[in-house]
Amino acid sequence: MKLHDLQPMPGSNKNRKRVGRGYSSGHGKTAGRGVRGQNSRSGGGKGPYFEGGQLPLVRRLPFKRGFFNPFRIEYAPINVEGLSIFEAGSEVTPAALVAAGLLKSERQPVVILGNGELDRPLTVRAHRFSKTARSKIEAAGGKAEELPVIA
Repeated sequence: MKLHDLQPMPGSNKNRKRVGRGYSSGHGKTAGRGVRGQNSRSGGGKGPYFEGGQLPLVRRLPFKRGFFNPFRIEYAPINVEGLSIFEAGSEVTPAALVAAGLLKSERQPVVILGNGELDRPLTVRAHRFSKTARSKIEAAGGKAEELPVIA
């Protein structure tokens, strides 16, 4: 098979309906638009914004439209109590968290939160720490090291 042999499957491409091209086409004269009225005129019809004279939804609820911040960084939260699965003295990195099943992807920024207790010294490398998490890691004899966030 060569490039010049390629063609669409039979029946997959239909001819477009040519309206307003004479009586014999079956769509002549009024071109399927009816006889009179707003929708029969060129440029006729109401826009998507029009709601029959009622104040449109876009104007009724302007505060519902919201705001999307393209520069927001979504952190994957990990609590201090979740770090207790690692052995004492080990190094906790995003790669180790993925291997342990606490994180989906190494590329996702990690924040360590202070919920729970930690009873062993660990070297934790994450992109962000809450104050309580940092204090609990250091109180257990470990270290909290921040990684740079790559957006």
